[in-house]
Amino acid sequence: MFSGSETTFTSDLQQALPNLEEDRQVRLERWATGTRFTHDFRSRSNYFRNASFRRDIPSVKLPPLKTGGIVLAHMQRSIGLLSLTFVAISGILGSGWLFAPLMAAQAAGPSSLIAWMIGGFAMLLLAATFAEIAAILPVAGGIGRVPHFSHGSVVSMTMGWTAWVGYNTTATIEVEAVLRYSKSLAPWLYGSDGLLSPAGLAVACVLLAVFTVLNAFGVRFFARLNTALTWVKILVPAGLAAVILTSEFRYANFSEYGGFAPEGLKGILSAISTGGVIFALIGFRHVIDMAGEARNPKVNVPLALVISLVVCLLIYGGLQLAFLGALDQSQLKQGWAALSFPGELGPMAALATAVGALWIVSILDSSARISSFASALVSVGSNARLGLAMAQNGLFPKFMETLSARGVPLFALLINFVVSALFFFILPFNEVLALNTSSIVLSFVVGPVAVLAFRQLMADAPRAFVLPAAPVTGCLAFVVASLIIYWSGWDTMLHLGVCLLIGFLLMIYRNSRGGFDSLDWREAAWLAPYLAGLVLISWLGSFGGGAGYLPVGPDIAVVSALAVAVYILAVRLRLRQDKFDLYMAEEKADERMEYGDGA
Repeated sequence: MFSGSETTFTSDLQQALPNLEEDRQVRLERWATGTRFTHDFRSRSNYFRNASFRRDIPSVKLPPLKTGGIVLAHMQRSIGLLSLTFVAISGILGSGWLFAPLMAAQAAGPSSLIAWMIGGFAMLLLAATFAEIAAILPVAGGIGRVPHFSHGSVVSMTMGWTAWVGYNTTATIEVEAVLRYSKSLAPWLYGSDGLLSPAGLAVACVLLAVFTVLNAFGVRFFARLNTALTWVKILVPAGLAAVILTSEFRYANFSEYGGFAPEGLKGILSAISTGGVIFALIGFRHVIDMAGEARNPKVNVPLALVISLVVCLLIYGGLQLAFLGALDQSQLKQGWAALSFPGELGPMAALATAVGALWIVSILDSSARISSFASALVSVGSNARLGLAMAQNGLFPKFMETLSARGVPLFALLINFVVSALFFFILPFNEVLALNTSSIVLSFVVGPVAVLAFRQLMADAPRAFVLPAAPVTGCLAFVVASLIIYWSGWDTMLHLGVCLLIGFLLMIYRNSRGGFDSLDWREAAWLAPYLAGLVLISWLGSFGGGAGYLPVGPDIAVVSALAVAVYILAVRLRLRQDKFDLYMAEEKADERMEYGDGA
C-alpha cells in the first residue's frame, strides 16, 4: 500500500507493536494495513514512555485516512503573518466598535479614555504571556490545549470549557448583531418586545449555518475571505474617527457635565469590564487558537498578537476621543449615564449625521454588517479548533478530533453550531453578553501561570519571543485578569458558576467513561481557592449586584492579594517533568497524524 518513507514508517510501527497495549496494537495494525481506523490516538499508554519508539518515528507525510466514511486529512500550516494578524483584528473590530464608545462613556464619561488605556495594557500583558507560549507550543485550540501541558486535565478542562462556552456565545452575539443592523430593512426579524421573532430565530440559525459552511471549506479559504473583509473593518472606523475629529470637537465636554471622571474610579473600572472595552479587545484570542495552522508560528504568532492589539487600540482610542468631543450640550444635559442614541446603527452614525458627514452614514450601514459577519466567521472557525483541543484533552468525544478532507475539524464545527444556536433560545441577549466576557477572561488566567511553568518544563526550547521579567510580568497579568473577572460583577459570576458546574459534571461523566487516564488533581489544587475567593469577593463587592460590603479601592487590594497568593501556588503546582514528557510524546504522535511531515 505504501512506498518509500511510508513503508519505512510502517516497518517501524510493526517493530514497536510488541511494546504496545493490546487495544493500541489493534489500532496501529489497522492503520498500517489501511483498514478502518478509529481516530483515538490519545490515551496515555505505556508505549509513549518508550523513548526509542518516539525517537524512531520518522517525519513522513501520512496518507489520508478514512474512518466511518469521513476522510482524515492533515491540518495545514498555511496562514501567513498578514492573514493571522487580520484574524485577530477581525475578532477585535467586531460589532463592538459602533457601540463601545457610547457604553464606555455612559459608565465613565471622558475618563473612558483611561479605561481604554488600562484595558489595552491588560490585554497586551495577557497577549505577551501567550506570545511566548505560542512560540514554543503552537497548537490548534491553544486556549484549551496549553493548560493541559502545564497543569494537566482538570485545569485544561476548566479553562477550555469556559473558553468554549464563551466562544460559542461570541458567534451568537455577532450573528444577532448582523440582524440588529438589518432591522430597518427587515423589521419582521424582531417582535414588539425587542426580542428575535420566530422568523428572526430561523434566520439567525440559517446565518450561523452559513458561517459553519464557509469554515468547512478549509483554513486557506477562511483566511482569504477574512482578510478581504478585514480591510473594510479597518478603513471604515479609522476613517469615521478622522472625519468626526476634523469636523467638530468641543473641549468643554472633558471638564463640564460632572468633570473628567463623573463616576470616579468605579466608573472607569465598570467601563473596562461591562462597558465594552474588554469585550472588544479580547478578540485577539483567535490567534492563539489558530496557531496550529500558522506558517512559521514561532515568529508570526507573537507578531500578530502585538500588531493587532496596537492597531485596534489606536482605532478604538480615536473613536472614543471623537465620540466624546462631538457631543453637544443637549445630549449631555442629563449627564453621561443618560446618553442615548436610538437607531440600529447607534451613536457613531448619529454623530456623523450631526457633524454633516452624511456620505459616511451609508457606508456605516454596510460596514456594520460586514464587521459582525467577519467576526462571526472568525469566531466559528476559532471555536472549532478549541473543540478539537477539548476532544484531545479528553473532555469531548473523540469523534470531534476528526478532520475533513480539507483539514478542518468538521464534527467540532457541527457541534459548535448546535450549541451556538441554542443560545438564541435559552438566554436573553444581555445575559449572553455578560457570560461571554467573564468566561473567556477566566480561561486567560492560565497564560501567566503556564509561561513560568514552561520556563521550567521546556527550559531549553528556543524562544523567538521572551516575556520580559516573566515572574513579575506574569504575576501582574494574572492580577489584572483576576480584577477584570471581579469587575464583571456578582450577577455575571453566578452565570459563570453555573457554566463551571455543568463542565464539572461533564468531566465526571467523561471520566466514568474512560475519557481521562489521569485527572491531575494535585496540579489543579489552586483552582478551588481561586474560584471560591473570586465568588466570595464578588458577592461582598459593589459591582454587578454585589452586596456592597467591600468598597471600591479596598476590594482591588483584596483581589490582588488573592491573585498573587494563588499565582505563586499555581506556578509551584505545575506538572512533574515525567508527566509533561509523557503528554508531549502524545502530542508529537498526534502531530505526525494531523500534519504529516509538515509538523
